[in-house]
Amino acid sequence: MSDSETVPAATAGTTPAAAAAQTAGSAPAAGGNSPEVIGSAVALPKEVLEIASGYAFSGPALDLGALLWDARCLPDVQIRIPLPMLNRHGLVAGATGTGKTKTLQLVAEQLSAQGVPVFLADIKGDVSGISAPGVPNDKVQARAADVHQEWVATGFPSEFYALGGMGHGIPVRATITSFGPVLLSKVLQLNQTQEQSLGLIFHYADQKGLELVDLKDLRAVVTFLTSDEGKAELKGIGGLSTATAGVILRSLTAFEAQGMSPFFGEPEFDTGELLRVAGDGRGVVSVLELPEVQDKPQLFSTFLMWLLADLFHDLPEVGDSEKPKLVFFFDEAHLLFNDASKAFLDSITQTVRLIRSKGVGVFFVTQTPKDVPADVLGQLGNRVQHALRAFTPDDQKALKATVKTFPNSPYDLEEVLTGLGTGEAVITVLSEKGAPTPVAVTRLRAPESLMGPVDAGALDAAVTGSSLYGRYAQAVDRESAYEKLAVAEAARASAAASQSASREPAAPGAGSAPAKGRGKAPKEDASVVEQVVGSGMFKSLARSVGTQIGREITRSLFGTARRKR
Repeated sequence: MSDSETVPAATAGTTPAAAAAQTAGSAPAAGGNSPEVIGSAVALPKEVLEIASGYAFSGPALDLGALLWDARCLPDVQIRIPLPMLNRHGLVAGATGTGKTKTLQLVAEQLSAQGVPVFLADIKGDVSGISAPGVPNDKVQARAADVHQEWVATGFPSEFYALGGMGHGIPVRATITSFGPVLLSKVLQLNQTQEQSLGLIFHYADQKGLELVDLKDLRAVVTFLTSDEGKAELKGIGGLSTATAGVILRSLTAFEAQGMSPFFGEPEFDTGELLRVAGDGRGVVSVLELPEVQDKPQLFSTFLMWLLADLFHDLPEVGDSEKPKLVFFFDEAHLLFNDASKAFLDSITQTVRLIRSKGVGVFFVTQTPKDVPADVLGQLGNRVQHALRAFTPDDQKALKATVKTFPNSPYDLEEVLTGLGTGEAVITVLSEKGAPTPVAVTRLRAPESLMGPVDAGALDAAVTGSSLYGRYAQAVDRESAYEKLAVAEAARASAAASQSASREPAAPGAGSAPAKGRGKAPKEDASVVEQVVGSGMFKSLARSVGTQIGREITRSLFGTARRKR
């Protein structure tokens, strides 16, 4: 990195772009390699001012930190991201312990301050501190002074959620119907054939008005469709093999055995709650507490995708706007893509591509860019790359692949990425015109909220004191497919017993009568099936389902049900 072309650094209060304009054409000091000194300002290389001008935005922006150049922090060169560009999605990557979580906290704070709601998945249980003011200490004050940050301890309006009520937080549940077959197949680890069969089961349940609220509803429908009475129901549209049905039932049983039942049921969470703004105009930060399900990665990653897909269904098109409606941080994103079917990956790619126009930004958080499929990575316009390790051949390969994903820059990124300290990152974002900004090695600002979890008692008090607690805390088990099929089976058994009791023995030699009776059996069986799936008993179910109107449920890219607010 040469200092052969230098210009004076910006003085305090002068924007980098203004400094560049004022000092254009300045000559370097003759006969030496030291930076030119004009007055008290140290001259900066031409490359630095090019980077600075790339981040001199005129509109509202989030302040990420100060530029690092030749191992020096240049606080007058602030690295920022335009607020309207937050719905162009992003990636926060880096090895364990490099500061990714604090980066999320820093960005979430500033989004909230500008009136943008934020969703954070708290995998490790240390993001709840965003609701409480930070604690000043020597490290925080040193970082703030280093990057010229006016640090003020501040807490932000927050809501805390927990999947199925496991752990601290307002319970978040989804019905099986709204979750859909594609996402459920990912959770149950079904293969492509089994996923298609599950889709067939959902299609059948939709047509017949069988609301699948929880796991026992789905099991009841699968069991019915493999029974003597139900097999004929699917023959016209492909059928359901006993072997495939057995795999699905076993997967459901194993899933329940892991304690997953509470995640499916009612009252179903309305994802519109994530779009709220507090009374003081700040965006509400929704924190999904996930420490209790760390050992079930496919569940929480897929559940997060359900939240995003549900938002996609319901939000109107807004195109480009002054600020996003919501920014969604998807932590441990590699878990979402591991062992995913092609249909699942295609659905993620399309959702990420299209949800931008709904005003929602999505940031994937993971260790290396290679954890994210190329088609998804191509949609992520904003990049914050923390340090990478290069201890093994695989690490070296991942490092080289990461460097290739950045625009050309004057930095030796292979060297820089292995030498970054905690709270430092390589950044490139989209400018106000939508073009990539120059690559900038950055020392990030310190979050102003508590960098760590809040006290468990304070967290519980915040949860029970929420206006949403009474709406979602208590699970409800209303009449649905399981109960309806149980009633129908009882009615069928009663009818069969009554019919058997009233049947008179055939007279000797009257061979035609038994044959006639046997010939009627299929017709009588068909009438039982009709009683199970086509009678007025199930019409009442459609009336009882407040979120659906009609027999057929419209499904989305993920097979999730569209809901009317």
